[in-house]
Order: sequence, then structure tokens, then C-alpha cells
Amino acid sequence: MRKIHADAHGGHAAAPAVEAAAFPTLILAGLSGAGKSTVLNVFEDMRFFSIDGLPLELVRGVLPLLNMQALAHYRGVIIGVDLRQHHSAKDFYRQFNDLRAQPAVVRLLYVDADVQTIMRRYAATRRPHPLEAEGLGLEEAVAEERQRISSLRDMADLVVDTTGYSIHDLRRFILQRHGQLFQGAPQFRVHLISFGFKYGMPAESDMMFDLRFLPNPYFVEELSPMNGLDRPVAEYVLNSAPGQSFMTRLADFWSYLLPLFEAEGRYRLTIALGCTGGQHRSVAVTEEAGRILKNLGFAVSIEHRHLKLGSKHE
Repeated sequence: MRKIHADAHGGHAAAPAVEAAAFPTLILAGLSGAGKSTVLNVFEDMRFFSIDGLPLELVRGVLPLLNMQALAHYRGVIIGVDLRQHHSAKDFYRQFNDLRAQPAVVRLLYVDADVQTIMRRYAATRRPHPLEAEGLGLEEAVAEERQRISSLRDMADLVVDTTGYSIHDLRRFILQRHGQLFQGAPQFRVHLISFGFKYGMPAESDMMFDLRFLPNPYFVEELSPMNGLDRPVAEYVLNSAPGQSFMTRLADFWSYLLPLFEAEGRYRLTIALGCTGGQHRSVAVTEEAGRILKNLGFAVSIEHRHLKLGSKHE
């Protein structure tokens, strides 16, 4: 199939059709009540063609339809899958890996939220949780679903934890991060988050480090108004004896551990590094950790979650 458009002389010329091999396909999975419908709507606004509630085994038959002329003006397709059709995470894993073998560029986006947030959302909408039909109470249903599909989180190319996010926060997050999903072939990616314990720990982290043992620039008058992106602060933290020793041991630890995660089929690992306020120590260490991981050959993204909250007491 070929797309026809007018040429400079008023005639018509042939343009290439939308090929499945080049058409980004995003599989959307996650916990009920975590905000999958909202994520779907955000991608629709970004000109993704959306399909919701499709059993994963049917997705394979949908991919050839991406050659259709009617989809030529879409940026990609996002398919919300119904995980209740799967008897186990192994079924999903097998079927999703079959999809990855297809010509289309297929990625997995997993939507998560904490139990309290999901329960509050169900209470507000007064809709039953899908597993309540099995005779479970709401809290039991949320916990049971998390247990059944939590291993799928490890397969995801991107995890979106919607806990505490407004619709505007979620939209901004997706706009900032969705591009990394389709940058080349799937690869093991490490996402680093600096944060402040006083503002809350990142719920989506797979690994967390408490950096409050490091020298605190907040108590140095000339450094206190700065943050970890400023060279004097970074040097104060990283050039200290504890800072140098920790970074050396951290590099050795990660060079051993991360290849093991990758060998087990993980596509993504989120590592959080926290200090009291998320302004000085955690930011400086996270930046340096990013350089170390890039030197080790890993794809790295960095998020300073609480930096914009200002330099408060550490």
C-alpha cells in the first residue's frame, strides 16, 4: 500500500506506506486502579492510536494492521492489555517475548501505584476491583493482583508510578520520558533518582541507598545556597574520604551486580539515592554515579526528583 501526496508540480507522487517494522507499538500493563486509562488518554493526545482491554495473545494479529493507510498520521500505537486472561506471569512473559520477535518495535510500559492510592481511587469511583468477583475484599484484591503480576514490572522498558501524581504531573512525566522507549533496540537501562527522605522515598525504586552518612554541605555557609549540580558542592561531597571510599565500592558493586540483572532478562533497573533534603549529597552522588555507569557501558537516565523544591534544611 502506498500513500499518495501532491508534488511540487501539482501532480502526485508516491510516499512510503506505514510499515509495521517502523511503527512503534507500546504494550500497556499494570495494576488495576493505577491509572492505565489515564496513561492511555495521554498517549492518545500525543497522536498514538489506542486499543484497550485486548488479550495479549490477540496483539500479534493486530500488528499487521499497522500498514493500514488510515494509521499513517499516527505516531505509534498503544495497546492496553487485559492481564486477567493470563493464568500466570510466565504466560505473559512468553507471549510478550514472542511479540518482541515481530518486525514491529514493541515496548512494555508498566503502570504502578501504592496500595493506599489504589484503594482510595476505587473508593472514590465506587467501582469494584476485578478480583473482588473472586470473593476478596478490596484490600485483599489489590494485594492479590500485585502478587500475581509484580514480576511483569521487571520486564518493563518503562515503569510509571502514579502515586501522588496529578493528571498534569503524569502528562509531564510521560512527555519527558516516552522518547527513551523507542531509541534503538531494547537494552538494559538504569534510571537513577536523587531524592530527599523528608519528602518521601521513590516507590518505584528497585534499589535504594541512604547517603546521610556523607559530609553535609548544608552546614557550610558558602555551600548551603548551592546544590549538588554546582561544582563546589560536588567536590565537597565526592572528594571527602567517605565520598571517595563509597564511590569506589559502589562502582565495584554495580560492575558485579548489574550484569547479573541483565543476564536474567531485566530491561530496566531503578536506583534511588537519598539524602535528607534531596539538594546536595544525593544530587552530587547521583551525577557521579551516572558517569560511572556510562563508563561501564550502561544506558543511563537521571532524575533529580526533589531538587526543584529548593534548598531546605538537610
